[in-house]
Amino acid sequence: MSSEPKSISSGTPPAAGGRQKILVTGTAGFIGFSLARRLLADGHVVCGVDGMTPYYDVALKQRRHALLRASNAFTAHEFMLEDAAATLRVAESFVPDIVVHLAAQAGVRYSLENPRAYIEANLIGTFNVMEAVRTSRPEHFLLASTSSVYGGNVDMPFGERDQSDHPLTLYAATKKATEAMAHSYAHVWNLPTTAFRFFTVYGPWGRPDMALFKFVDAILNDRPIEIYGNGEMSRDFTYIDDLVESIARLLPAVPVVGKRAPAGPDSLSSSAPFRIVNIGGGEPVGLMTYVATIERHLGREAKKIMLPMQTGDVPATFARADLLKSLTGFKPHTSVDEGVRRFVDWYREYHGL
Repeated sequence: MSSEPKSISSGTPPAAGGRQKILVTGTAGFIGFSLARRLLADGHVVCGVDGMTPYYDVALKQRRHALLRASNAFTAHEFMLEDAAATLRVAESFVPDIVVHLAAQAGVRYSLENPRAYIEANLIGTFNVMEAVRTSRPEHFLLASTSSVYGGNVDMPFGERDQSDHPLTLYAATKKATEAMAHSYAHVWNLPTTAFRFFTVYGPWGRPDMALFKFVDAILNDRPIEIYGNGEMSRDFTYIDDLVESIARLLPAVPVVGKRAPAGPDSLSSSAPFRIVNIGGGEPVGLMTYVATIERHLGREAKKIMLPMQTGDVPATFARADLLKSLTGFKPHTSVDEGVRRFVDWYREYHGL
């Protein structure tokens, strides 16, 4: 396995001012690591925070942080965001220009097994980050939400102003709550804030609990894969490089009350410098098509166990990405075929296959 991170092609710089100090939470995680790597490649100074929880293989998280530490412009802090004093101390010492809050307890199904982890990490942890932001006063605060907030909504594609008050899992409920919390802080403390809703992110360095990682691992080790919803589900898959490009381009898109996006509907609040932005490609792919793509790139057919829909799952996700395109001139476009191929290549390299 290569010991050096592979750079993501640089796109629009975060701001015209050049090099910036950016605090990113969750930098040992899949998305946080990928974003931090991009920001370092763009010449920024990154301060990373991660709790290194054992939700999945900590060795993978340590590997990600080790790659980031190869840059002199990266500093890592390993503690739980539930530690309010430590969170505030890092923000006050680093004095970030931008804060990107990605750390969270992830996973839809795990929220049925360990709900307390979601309250502590997603609500208390986010509250502590917002208190640190209120003190450090960055130019822009950005935080991650999820397409899961659309819950039982059946009107598609999902737009930022659509119904999102019926979450189907505690995970989704906590992310919806953090959006509301962030709006209140944006209003009371005049903190420019963007919440982005991710749609089924996948790609190299992904989490072992995610479908692509689990399917590839099982197929290569001659284990059956479990396919829920009898394979009739579809997802708006977003390749990691496209997600990172979207976030990088949103960094300078600072919300200002009364200043709406150049075109189309905007989720900008009427009472706060706050908006919500979907990050998805707007092209759902059927689950069985996804599985067939994995099989093709592995050169093996999967042994399949067909199962009914699980509690908390939704039959489909489908993003309306007009606002993202209006604000940044970009929307995710990498095909599932190309994205799966890149993941398989990475998986084989990472495991020396």
